[in-house]
Amino acid sequence: MPTYVYETVTKDGSEGKRFEISQSIKDPPLERHPETGEPVRRVVTLPLVLGTALGANAAAEGPSGGHCCGGGCGCGH
Repeated sequence: MPTYVYETVTKDGSEGKRFEISQSIKDPPLERHPETGEPVRRVVTLPLVLGTALGANAAAEGPSGGHCCGGGCGCGH
């Protein structure tokens, strides 16, 4: 089952407390914290693959096409 990140909704719109919960992909998003009943929203996060954020290299390359590590890591770029 996938793990989703949620955060509580604050009155001033600032970031609330975050928590993770395993849900079936078929389950609707939570609207309330399962323990406290506070309103919550799902947080969109990048998945982690082998300890690095998916797409991190592409984001670091930027429009210039430079490599994230400057080419000195031995990865072939």
